Amino acid sequence: MNKPVLIGDFLHRIKRPIELCPDSKYKLVTIKMKHKGVVLRQEKLGADIKSKMYQVKTGDFILSGIDARNGAFGIVPPELDGAIVTNDFWYFDIDEAVVEKHLFLELTSTKWFDEICRKGSDGTTERIRLQKSKFFNQAVLLPPLNEQQTFINEFKRVKSQDRQLKDELTHQQTLLKKLRQQILQEAIEGKLTADWRKKNPDVEPASKLLERISAEKTQLVKEKKIKKQKTLPPISEEEKPFELPEGWAWCRIWDVAKIITSGSRDWAKYYSKDGAIFVTMGNLSKESYSLRMDKIRYVQPPKNSEGARTRLEENDLLISITGDVGNLGLIPSSFGEAYINQHTCVLRFMSECQNKYFPELMRSPLAQYQYDAPQRGIKNSFRLGDVGEMIIPLPPLQEQQAIILKVEKLFAFCDQLETQITQSQTHAEQLMQAVLKEAFSHSTDTTTANIPQEAAHA
Repeated sequence: MNKPVLIGDFLHRIKRPIELCPDSKYKLVTIKMKHKGVVLRQEKLGADIKSKMYQVKTGDFILSGIDARNGAFGIVPPELDGAIVTNDFWYFDIDEAVVEKHLFLELTSTKWFDEICRKGSDGTTERIRLQKSKFFNQAVLLPPLNEQQTFINEFKRVKSQDRQLKDELTHQQTLLKKLRQQILQEAIEGKLTADWRKKNPDVEPASKLLERISAEKTQLVKEKKIKKQKTLPPISEEEKPFELPEGWAWCRIWDVAKIITSGSRDWAKYYSKDGAIFVTMGNLSKESYSLRMDKIRYVQPPKNSEGARTRLEENDLLISITGDVGNLGLIPSSFGEAYINQHTCVLRFMSECQNKYFPELMRSPLAQYQYDAPQRGIKNSFRLGDVGEMIIPLPPLQEQQAIILKVEKLFAFCDQLETQITQSQTHAEQLMQAVLKEAFSHSTDTTTANIPQEAAHA
């Protein structure tokens, strides 16, 4: 039968004060929140350390007095044996006459221990810390030692199965990501619409679309609405990675683009708390072209030409051209006034090409290969000229729409599979939490009201 036990009955805080040598270098420990472990913060000379310090050893259970309520606790790893901490870090001996050590360490990975630490903390908003009396005087229900050992043996078996399940789910996610890339690759090679072409043999070829676009661009240049672009190099046979279906054509991005530009370096002085949306690389994504709107900046745009030049329009495709090159974002309708910085390229297609075929194309393996090509630009950088000279397969206009429908249908199926995998991962985690909870049933509802306070340990 489970019996109530105070935290202080089996966790005994220990301290190992250390006299620092001014000329010696010491490892300082920090603990990441959300159960992410005990890690090296930095190394410092003893002369540069002004606080009273304490030494930890491999295997110590340690927590942060400030962030324990946020899951900042763990086991000191071998590489941090002999490292030092301030008095804000608590470390303990675990009394194995009361609780089996492995059982307790497993329990600390649950929300149960987060709650123990939360209830054991107190203070003002910015100075909430673990309080000795509150922490040690909390009670939990623990089974007898012989049952604890039986439980931990069974739990190890369940944990091994859980690890295998999670590995399999991770493998499935990897396969699903590859499947999405394969769908895009087959889309731009014309394989997804092979049956559609048999049923629609008389559509206008892509060459006619390119002729119309060329004529329209010539007129826009005459009207001084766009600048005349430089002559593009011809596409050699060596550059063509695969053979296209009849009616398709190889071209460069500039052949179907109206504008390719980026922002300037001077936008920082226009930042504000409200105003126009300022789209940065952080709003772009590798996995899709939907903008990530969780972190938005705003600007009061300048009235000069820079404001007009970099103002975004519906269907503009944004591409990161520094750092993680090739992240995308598509400006939706009714987005409002918005601008970009110098790290982001805006690609504005001609009116007939403002459909989702091109965003899908620009996140395909073919596009990624060109983003990564070593001969382009410098490492982790992609010039505007590089964007314009990218080669792309151009289907007939009607077939572009057929490709979009096919890709959307297949991706919807992938989304269903991904949801199922995510749900399985959640269920696996819930199962592990439920198994652990059996070791201390109702412990979170147990108070110290029936336990003499003098039994608590300081």
